[in-house]
Amino acid sequence: MGNESLELKKETWDQDKKNISHFELNNRLKGMKRVFEWLKFPPSQALQQVGKNLDFAFKSFFKGNGGYPKFKKKGRNESFRLPQGFSILPQLSNKIGVVKLPKVGEVKFIKSREVEGIIKFVTISKKLNEWYISFTCELEINIEERKDGSQIGIDRGIAKLVQCSDGKDFAGISVSKKEKRKLKKLQQKQAGQEKFSSNWKKTGRKIQKIYFHVSNRRKDYVHKISTQLANNHSIIVMEKLNVAGMTKSAKGTIENPGKNVKAKSGLNRSILEQGWSLFQLFLEYKMLWKGGKVIYVDPKYTSQKCSRCGHISKDNRKSQAVFKCTKCGYELNADLNASKNILAEGHSVIACGEEALVSSVKQELGTRKPLVV
Repeated sequence: MGNESLELKKETWDQDKKNISHFELNNRLKGMKRVFEWLKFPPSQALQQVGKNLDFAFKSFFKGNGGYPKFKKKGRNESFRLPQGFSILPQLSNKIGVVKLPKVGEVKFIKSREVEGIIKFVTISKKLNEWYISFTCELEINIEERKDGSQIGIDRGIAKLVQCSDGKDFAGISVSKKEKRKLKKLQQKQAGQEKFSSNWKKTGRKIQKIYFHVSNRRKDYVHKISTQLANNHSIIVMEKLNVAGMTKSAKGTIENPGKNVKAKSGLNRSILEQGWSLFQLFLEYKMLWKGGKVIYVDPKYTSQKCSRCGHISKDNRKSQAVFKCTKCGYELNADLNASKNILAEGHSVIACGEEALVSSVKQELGTRKPLVV
């Protein structure tokens, strides 16, 4: 359904320069059901939601908040969303709930947390042959201006995911050596199998299972760190980093090939493994809920500047781990020195007044909606 709608939108725009809204897509559903028999089986609400999702994806693309919508591939991101037609039934126990879905009936599910607020959507997804259900809820939260709590600067890294200016740090998280060996072995095995054969798919599912567990472990770890920081601090200052640009491929083109491609690809992998963007997103909405603030500063010279005397020189940091000022001789852990500089830059923003502070937060958040978890 989504691929057919996307193809129709593309063809209509290329031929007539006309944008088809999700209302027009939904009006074509009856005709599409006559062509594609399988469209008669899913709930109508799920099919109508596909048009809304596609419309939202295009709006986000034109606002610069996402990439151009792509065609879906079988076996990837298998899910559907219901905006209505469902109902929550009395739960069987503290851990097992029951939901009634259109054309499916009553379905039991294991609760990871209590469902609170007004349910706006129900999303059913399939991952590694297991089915998951999630509820998007609207819940009113009273946010008060927070007066207590300290102010800290944060430097994000590889060996240390987070280094705080108060000396506290959180180690990075990555794929274990055992998982790397297993992944390499499975990828080599899959490379020797016939593409799209049953064995090739079976090996692919084993590879996906490892990545799935690593992703869940990373998300859980980042949740714990961001929650701890949001609970204990009223203002957190971080560098405004363009993670997408930092992790861009260094291969270049045939005419203009990149330099140090292998080293750059390793750095890209390490940055993505740490989940810098995920940490930033989690911290933003948790600080918002707690009445705190996250402000961003220019990362320029934060790693080369002495946090004691202010001297800036690339010779101050001769290694990734140690910072030693060539002027005053001040020696400190390089990440800790950078986090102190970041906090000092944040104090400059704070000194400009509350209005500048709030605008800095709004500028970083943009039009992105708070994450629902």
